[in-house]
Amino acid sequence: MPSLNQAHCEACHADAPQVSEVELPELLRQIPDWNIEVRDGVMQLEKVFVFKNFTFALAFTNAVGEIAEAEGHHPGLLTEWGKVTVTWWSHSIKGLHRNDFIMAARTDEVAKGAEGRK
Repeated sequence: MPSLNQAHCEACHADAPQVSEVELPELLRQIPDWNIEVRDGVMQLEKVFVFKNFTFALAFTNAVGEIAEAEGHHPGLLTEWGKVTVTWWSHSIKGLHRNDFIMAARTDEVAKGAEGRK
């Protein structure tokens, strides 16, 4: 099985299973520094990336947008001066799917190459 940052998303429909309680700890180990947030009963992955200014934060936002569009799986992105909050969850199943962990790992890869990180 490829590592998360090299995997691709699979089509996720409303009847797709959410990540199980057994799978969750192993997947979280592969994306350190991501937090689980629960909003309106929906489990989500979230991480804040810090940058030197708005220009670098916006460039990172656009780079994450490109990988999201390529996979057809789109995060919540909050771009502010010097930081970007990225939130992944699967809207169709109202929770976490393996795709969210794949995209979190791929977001970390984008961040490694991003300019202007603090």
